[in-house]
Amino acid sequence: MADVVLMKEIEETAGRLGIDLSQVDFDAIRLPPGEDFGIISDDEEVLQEESLEFDSGFGNIIVVDNLPVVPPEKFEKLEGVVRKIFGQIGVIKDDGLWMPVDRTTQKTLGYCFIEYGTPQEAELAKEKTDGYKLDRAHIFTVNMFEDFDRFMKVPDEWAPPEVNPYTPGENLQQWLTDEKARDQFVIRAGSDTEVFWNDARHLKPEPVYKRTFWTESFVQWSSLGTYLATIHRQGAAVWGGAGTFNRLMRFAHQQVKLIDFSPGEKYLVTYSSHEPSNPRDANRIVINIFDVRTGKGMRDFKGSPDDFAIGGTGGVAGVSWPVFRWGGGKDDKYFARIGKNVISVYETETFSLIDKKSLKVENVMDFCWSPTDPIIALFVPELGGGNQPARVSLVQIPSKEELRQKNLFSVSDCKMYWQSNGDYLAVKVDRYTKTKKSTYTGFELFRIKERDIPIEVLELENKNDKIIAFAWEPKGHRFAVIHGDNPRPDVSFYSMRSTNNSGRVSKLATLKGKQANALFWSPAGRFIILAGLKGFNGQFEFYNVDELETMATAEHFMATDIEWDPTGRYVATAVTSVHEMENGFNIWSFNGKLLYRILKDHFFQFAWRPRPPSFLSPEKEEEIAKNLKKYSKKYEAEDQDVSMLLSEQERERRRMLKDEWDKWVNEWKRLHEEEKLLRQKLRDGEASDEEEEYEAKEVEVEEILDVSEEVLSFDFGQ
Repeated sequence: MADVVLMKEIEETAGRLGIDLSQVDFDAIRLPPGEDFGIISDDEEVLQEESLEFDSGFGNIIVVDNLPVVPPEKFEKLEGVVRKIFGQIGVIKDDGLWMPVDRTTQKTLGYCFIEYGTPQEAELAKEKTDGYKLDRAHIFTVNMFEDFDRFMKVPDEWAPPEVNPYTPGENLQQWLTDEKARDQFVIRAGSDTEVFWNDARHLKPEPVYKRTFWTESFVQWSSLGTYLATIHRQGAAVWGGAGTFNRLMRFAHQQVKLIDFSPGEKYLVTYSSHEPSNPRDANRIVINIFDVRTGKGMRDFKGSPDDFAIGGTGGVAGVSWPVFRWGGGKDDKYFARIGKNVISVYETETFSLIDKKSLKVENVMDFCWSPTDPIIALFVPELGGGNQPARVSLVQIPSKEELRQKNLFSVSDCKMYWQSNGDYLAVKVDRYTKTKKSTYTGFELFRIKERDIPIEVLELENKNDKIIAFAWEPKGHRFAVIHGDNPRPDVSFYSMRSTNNSGRVSKLATLKGKQANALFWSPAGRFIILAGLKGFNGQFEFYNVDELETMATAEHFMATDIEWDPTGRYVATAVTSVHEMENGFNIWSFNGKLLYRILKDHFFQFAWRPRPPSFLSPEKEEEIAKNLKKYSKKYEAEDQDVSMLLSEQERERRRMLKDEWDKWVNEWKRLHEEEKLLRQKLRDGEASDEEEEYEAKEVEVEEILDVSEEVLSFDFGQ
């Protein structure tokens, strides 16, 4: 259409000038060098169109080279293979796969173009498949379509690259250097996500960072508190920084639903579930493992929910979460998952199976890692109707050597609990009675660090008591058990050390009739909260296990969550939006004193920021504990200053309240004086407003209470 309009303009101009266009040889016209007089040549127009196309963005297209060259009859088979390989990474658009064909031979040219739905999927496909070995003769070379424009601009002569000056990155641990030694926490309420300092001295939180619509579902701190992760439709992102929260890395994973950090926060695991186009097919599970610092995808796993649903406590769509459990302590050396009759253990150096094969364990039901050592504890239920007993085994990794095994008989259920230092393993075993009509519970206690790993059996005094909760003391040798069938069960405390060092477990105390169904030890040990959640409506007892005494009892009505801060100094209790009323959180001291309360509508989440392990040696920590009075003088003086400041603030607050009251009273006195004449008029001229000047008068008033009419008959004849 534009060509037609342009030709009409030329013909009109030629008519005005008296030029016969039929006699003009357009091909013979030559413009002066460097001049086009506004007339664009065909070549320049093509080049402009191509540059516009590149500017519009082809970030979702990749070019795959080194494909087999095949004739037309094998074209469909090759296309199917390519779709199968590249369709696992992302959704290929309709008509998004194009293989050019040689017009002379009708064979493919050995490369193709693939268009994904998003640039993130294309980037991931390039990263995952570049170097993919289809066979010995065909190893893929994959590039982004946009990169070809950059390749065309590579100069013919080499020039040394520019050396950029080193600029140090932000100190991602700067929050640990807070002069007041405060901890941070994050909350989500409504569409807002906020990070605060817990300023317990001033009895209030201090804002650090706030952002609206920061995440689409939840936020999660990394294991050591360095990063805060947010969830989005396109994937996950991690944030951190010295003074604020900057986005440090993004991880492309469409429709991600769950994430998990490794204990040393080197790796991030992401999970998604995709509905199939055919309703009869199962959902498609995708799990990716990323390097947190570089954002590089290290390994991915795909399958149906059945492939990931064996063992565990259940997560999304029947899949146990986390699917992969990390072992080997903070070094992040190993991770494992349970499968049908196998435990697959991977090492992070190559992200492949140890010895290229899984650990075969017939009918394995559950497993868990030692928190500190590469040791797996696994549980196998009874087989053959009880002919083959259940067992708990300890397996060393990477040698896969069995360190210890314990056979268990008449087992109904089994749960395993590691102590935080990996010193002990408690196995709670529910067993059938001889009649098989009921069960009773006992504990198998493994002493991991002792020679030959001795095992001790512990049974409650009342074997029929139901076990409601179990919890090890962090970094300690004690554990607590809530047991009983009554509405108010008992709580018992045990120690793995006895008074005469006989190596036998001993009971310390039993607390009768407690409103508790959950146990929350302080991260530093010694103190524990006996919590009554759900049916007990938020009843708490703060208990000192060293002294075996109650420090305080408290209530946070309808509380849904309890979380100690990482130092064990403070406790947060929260009512989330599962309840419609009283949403918000309370901050308590370790001994049960309520410090402050914050109400928030539509309150979803509260999470303390974790701290990395202390660099102090156990000996140094013990020395500080012995000389605590010397170290605490400085902080006691600071506390006194803060207390005086708070007292002064309280006095100022009360003075302001009194001034406000006096102002209000004076205002009413002024109005009272202005209305004096009106009151005098209403009182028939009486001017006095003083009650004691009133004169009391007795006035008799006759009042007809009732009127009745009666007809009397008189006999005049008498």
